[in-house]
Amino acid sequence: MHIIDIDTHNKMQAVDITDRISRIVLDSKVKDGVCYVYVPHTTSAVTINENADPSVMSDIITGFENIVPYKNNYTHIEGNSPAHIKTLLTGNSVTVLVNSGILALGTWQGIYFMEFDGPRKRKIYVKIIEG
Repeated sequence: MHIIDIDTHNKMQAVDITDRISRIVLDSKVKDGVCYVYVPHTTSAVTINENADPSVMSDIITGFENIVPYKNNYTHIEGNSPAHIKTLLTGNSVTVLVNSGILALGTWQGIYFMEFDGPRKRKIYVKIIEG
């Protein structure tokens, strides 16, 4: 298993981690298999989405704020219920096939770490399984 340390700088932030994950896959020398990416936090997530136009992720962050605003009648004492809800909507893991030694992502796809309760120090776990 590989661990990626990541520091976020904003309350909500999308960080493209595609290159970091790709490097781990290349270094593994696995030609065909599966890459699991897992975020062990309850207020951040990982997702796959478009990485050709940066405005897409900006729009997604705006959309999340519209769907689950930070100001509401939440009762969680830490005050980060919106981050928990956004994580629930996004998910803590993605699975990507490895084909011919590279991630089998679509032309416009990238892997994003999603911060919903930053800034924070976070970890991302990556596991490559051959087969």
